[in-house]
Amino acid sequence: MMLAIEAHGLTKHFGPEIRAVEGIDLAVPEGQIFGFLGQNGSGKTTTVRMLTTLLRPTAGTARVAGVDVLANPAEVRRRVGVALQEVGLDELQTGRELLTLQARLFGQPAREARERAARLLEVVTLTEAADRPIRGYSGGMKRRLDLACALVHGPRVVFLDEPTTGLDPITREAVWRYVEELNREQGVTFFLTTQYLEEADRLAHQVAIMDCGKVVAEGSPAELKASIGTDVLTVAFGDAGQAERAAGVLEGFEGVQRVLRTDEEVAVYLSNGAAAVAGVVRLLDAAGLPAASLTLKQPTLDDVFLRATGHHLDVVEPGTPRPAGGAA
Repeated sequence: MMLAIEAHGLTKHFGPEIRAVEGIDLAVPEGQIFGFLGQNGSGKTTTVRMLTTLLRPTAGTARVAGVDVLANPAEVRRRVGVALQEVGLDELQTGRELLTLQARLFGQPAREARERAARLLEVVTLTEAADRPIRGYSGGMKRRLDLACALVHGPRVVFLDEPTTGLDPITREAVWRYVEELNREQGVTFFLTTQYLEEADRLAHQVAIMDCGKVVAEGSPAELKASIGTDVLTVAFGDAGQAERAAGVLEGFEGVQRVLRTDEEVAVYLSNGAAAVAGVVRLLDAAGLPAASLTLKQPTLDDVFLRATGHHLDVVEPGTPRPAGGAA
């Protein structure tokens, strides 16, 4: 098995206090869509910046597209495509001008560069806006153009750092379809960081869950969900105090394998959940803890994330203030 991306003990510290990435190992086969799942501050973006040579690791090694990121960073940059969270486009140019220039900078002849730009504009549905200045593009249009820029030189490995954050559902779906098409028809390897559970479940062949700078779970979406091995009963209460008391009560219920509390909810992992619901309700009522609602379901990636990290995945959209001291 040929690896498109591999890392051993990859670490990044920003001074003595901020430990953004703590010695992670990665192995991404060629032709795979690899989902890197975690909330803001988990270390996802810092990892991408090290793998794409934009940050020098504090420790560890990494190879991308067969090239050592420390020994030959210029060659890594030639071989990969990168679309980061921050869309950096020259807004005085048109979309066609920008893509043609990017292709020329990667050494493509003028005619080939123009043809490549036209093809990519068609793929990301920007043909009608191709000759308008980028400053007039919407946020979704700029995101799609940025993706086209990452693909203009035909890379075999592409890093997409939260490519659909802030996009409307229709544009998000269009990006997903294009990623799937490139992977399926051309074998392009994608390293996709995301906050969206649906995105990881839909696109990724393998998923790694990142939390506090460490990989805390890894496997295919199906494997990760199957690893729960139980039904999940989520019980909501009126306040956090009730939820905390209920968690203690439910730990002793027959068939319960694990109980996790988050704010005003308790997640109960138990076998044969349908048969257990009535008993759970009676036990809570007897304890003076009536539930506001109960939801029984099969495990999802959110349940996997909760079990691996102890908290739900909180999606933070652009413009939302982030906690002080966190790493991206």
